[in-house]
Amino acid sequence: MNGTGERDMKRCDTVKALGMLLTYPSEDLVAARTDIQQVITGEGLLSRPVLAQVGALVRALGDTDLYDLQERYIQLFDRSRTLSLHLYEHVHGESRERGPAMVNLREIYRSYGFEIDSRELPDFLPMLCEFLSQVPEATAREILGEARVVLDALCVRLEERASPYAGVLAALAELTGAPADATAVAAHIKAEGEDDDAGDLDAMDRIWEEASVAFGAGDAMAGACPLVQSPQA
Repeated sequence: MNGTGERDMKRCDTVKALGMLLTYPSEDLVAARTDIQQVITGEGLLSRPVLAQVGALVRALGDTDLYDLQERYIQLFDRSRTLSLHLYEHVHGESRERGPAMVNLREIYRSYGFEIDSRELPDFLPMLCEFLSQVPEATAREILGEARVVLDALCVRLEERASPYAGVLAALAELTGAPADATAVAAHIKAEGEDDDAGDLDAMDRIWEEASVAFGAGDAMAGACPLVQSPQA
């Protein structure tokens, strides 16, 4: 970046590639998996252990039936509240603050010339990764760094499920350049609680109707970053 050995996230294709790996498995994604891995490896921003973790997901994409990949993805990210890839779910839950925060984030996207052209919400992690690949380094690090606790918590939960997707979350956490805070991550996981059986749709409906997790002003997620900052009145 400036000769100091710090990792440069300007125009970072790695973060975009990691976001692609977190999208719903499709034939196109499976076909592009080795190219995605080459981008991540070629930029050299990740440590060898984390690269190996990401490689495990790339192999799984190639070795697993597409239908099974899609079913596992839905079970993990669509039917599990605590594994949601919508970051505001982990910050605001279903509280009234979530709507204004979403509007604020969408405006931040627009301020950098990034217009959302799909029905996806702006706090969806793969979309955020694409956005971060196009903004100045300081902005990318700030936003990704402020989400570090959520990224680490997601990684822990995925590791508990022996899911290769854990490697992508570990990679995103490593890109922040910030140290992990095990105490804050444990507190976050405890506050969110555990999901019921992800296969029980009635139980999942009850979970999604519960009150949001409250984060205090001194919590690690309560920084000044627009991604996680509660909207001001």
